[in-house]
Amino acid sequence: MNIKIIGVGKLKEKYLAQGIAEYAKRLSKFVNFSIVEVPDEKAPEQLSAAEMQQVKAKEGERILAKIKDREYVFALAILGNERSSEELASEIDHLATYGHSDITFVIGGSLGLSNEVLKRADTQISFGKFTLPHQLMRLILAEQVYRAYMINAGSPYHK
Repeated sequence: MNIKIIGVGKLKEKYLAQGIAEYAKRLSKFVNFSIVEVPDEKAPEQLSAAEMQQVKAKEGERILAKIKDREYVFALAILGNERSSEELASEIDHLATYGHSDITFVIGGSLGLSNEVLKRADTQISFGKFTLPHQLMRLILAEQVYRAYMINAGSPYHK
């Protein structure tokens, strides 16, 4: 089983990298876990709607280049479906049981994901209506994936 997180931009904060490394180590008992970074598109603070779409499109091309046809893709999107930890665990277990051994989660940049990435996704997942830094989402997502494996293993971790 392979779980990959694709994130836009370089992770700069040491504490986030340390947290992700800890969950990656824990997950290594269950799956091949990896994080793939794609460069963010440099853009000024004030963008027109058309410029925003251009930035998302360029980042989207970089993301799509890292996704293989066989991968089952979860796009993180505010308008996606919220799931409980148990529901995510069940979904991952179901995917593994029915032949999806390559699961990819995609976290967009500060402007979100392009329509092309959203169309490629097999499903959209939301962590609520909060606006969270996309860098922090990598850590939160890594923890939730680990939690899913612990739930599926019947571990007391999930309490």
